[in-house]
Amino acid sequence: MGSEPVPAPGPEPGLPDAERRGIVRDSLAVGAATGLYGVSFGAISVSSGLSVAQTVALSLLMFTGASQFALVGVVAAGASGWSGALTALLLGTRNTLYGLRLAPLLQLGPATRFAAAHVVIDESSAMSVTRSSREAARLGFWTTGVSVLVLWNLATLVGAVAGNALGDPRRYGLDAAVGAAFLALLWPRLAARRHQVVALLAAAVALGLVPVTPAGVPVLAAGGVALLVGLLGRGTEGDAGDAVRPAGEGRD
Repeated sequence: MGSEPVPAPGPEPGLPDAERRGIVRDSLAVGAATGLYGVSFGAISVSSGLSVAQTVALSLLMFTGASQFALVGVVAAGASGWSGALTALLLGTRNTLYGLRLAPLLQLGPATRFAAAHVVIDESSAMSVTRSSREAARLGFWTTGVSVLVLWNLATLVGAVAGNALGDPRRYGLDAAVGAAFLALLWPRLAARRHQVVALLAAAVALGLVPVTPAGVPVLAAGGVALLVGLLGRGTEGDAGDAVRPAGEGRD
């Protein structure tokens, strides 16, 4: 009697359909809430003295909202373009920290790293590191990043062309939509007491700096609080650096 054939090893099973649909749904919702706020940037940019072409180029090439708003704000205040660029660069440094966290998590090939670097933003990073597997993290990253990229640039063009005809973009509630999207991302992460304490400390630092620092700096300072806590607690059980570990991987 011959032995039964051994099946050839195949690829690991993919994400369950329900999980995949949930990630795509949440990622597109975040992308829409964030991307539509580009209308505000487009309107503010042209009212600050930039042309429609310059405004669209900023959204397409710089593609990081806080830095874009900082640049046009500095220019509108009468400072030089170099001052605006340096301010935008300072605020954009947080994306480097995101990249350091995402690189080992996503493990993308050389051909896709360049494209991925352009969509390493707050939203795509948040929708990746909250996942329990590498495939889920990649899906959340790409779906969120690409949806924000497309909608942000389209909305920027609409806002820039419409210009002052829109009035104050905040009256439409788009700024509140972005904050709500971030709160929805943050809320599931606050189950542990440690995370609650970090969130409260970061919020206190940010609120304290709002009256005395330029826009965007409080966010950087709040991120610094979380980074400092993570460094101090590195190696302890359940620290921020181990918030997500793809399924099947153990500690080094």
